[in-house]
Amino acid sequence: MAPKGGFQVSDEAISTSRDGAVLRITLDRPARRNSLSHSMIDNLVATLSAAAHDDSLRAIAITGAGENFCAGADWVATNSTGQRPRTGDLVRRIPHTAHRVIELVATIQLPVVCAVRGWAVGLGCNLALAADFTVAEDGATFWEPFMSRGFTPDSGATWLLPRLAGVARAKRMLLLGEKVSGAQAADWGLIHTAVQPDDLDASADELLARLAAGPTVAIGLAKQSIAYGQHATLTQSMNQELSNLELSCRTSDFKEGLAAFRDRRDPDFQGR
Repeated sequence: MAPKGGFQVSDEAISTSRDGAVLRITLDRPARRNSLSHSMIDNLVATLSAAAHDDSLRAIAITGAGENFCAGADWVATNSTGQRPRTGDLVRRIPHTAHRVIELVATIQLPVVCAVRGWAVGLGCNLALAADFTVAEDGATFWEPFMSRGFTPDSGATWLLPRLAGVARAKRMLLLGEKVSGAQAADWGLIHTAVQPDDLDASADELLARLAAGPTVAIGLAKQSIAYGQHATLTQSMNQELSNLELSCRTSDFKEGLAAFRDRRDPDFQGR
């Protein structure tokens, strides 16, 4: 379990540390392309849940150790015992594990930035798509391999892909199993941007610094409004915006933003 406030964790190939107001999460299992075991997923859920309650945090970074981001769930390890699971095992377990990771990344009221090199596969691909901003190498590979394995998509693939890239492109990835490069993913609107390999870390860090210096409460509420609007009418969305506007106008950062505008200077937001 990740301790609140400390975030000095190294457990089952998930390494977590604090860099000022930024929480850095590293999928640290390079020999297996950072594929996620059950314990790694549990650790991600615990870490993200703790981050959601830490008022000192202002952004989250997720990266993979070595040459790849994440090769998805480790199905080899999952089935290594040779024992057939109980009927309904996936239905009982996955909503609290893999699906919970995607939900937390998508809904936590902190900006989440993923830096992707190499492979982003299955759950790893969807983790990158659920982030607020994903920066990838031009030659990175985004792949949804479900059909080639003989089972249907999970971890939000059928919700994320059509909304980000459109139904036709979602079918190319989900039904035909087409691999998409980092450059193509950026062109399709799946991710924020694609860069040369040597520029990946600097590009992600620049984005994190910008987000961590922003009005954290307002960013979180705006993120919530965007997500709400994906399944709401225009009127419902504007009502949600109004509620969040009322909250954000009560923050110290709102007062600082007005003062900076009045004084014709850059604001110094404190995330409060």
